[in-house]
Amino acid sequence: MDNLVIAATERSPAVDFDFAAGVLSLKGESYPEDASTVFGPIFAALEGFLHDQVAGRTLRFDFELIYFNSSSAKALMNMFQLMDKAAARGVTIVVNWFFAADDETMKEFGEDFSEDLEHVTFNLAITQD
Repeated sequence: MDNLVIAATERSPAVDFDFAAGVLSLKGESYPEDASTVFGPIFAALEGFLHDQVAGRTLRFDFELIYFNSSSAKALMNMFQLMDKAAARGVTIVVNWFFAADDETMKEFGEDFSEDLEHVTFNLAITQD
């Protein structure tokens, strides 16, 4: 599967999905006017990759978001649910949720997302700037 690399814009995060290495990342801010336009290709690539995954493979997903709006939060939750289903089928998935040491809001979002996942390992980590 081809990697997915999308440069960050003023309103959307940088995307770097290295499928061969099993390392995916979203970084930056996410408050697009049309979340489906931004997240549609991201979701499709992730869905295709997880569908083709075989049990026993490990996937790491790094999130380093500074800010996101409610429509982005919904898209993120959909991605987490997709990952949780794949993990239930035997794919090892580790999510690293990075946040600034003084950003309680992003820390709390990570905690909230992690509570809804049963099969994904979810790590909260302070960003090392």
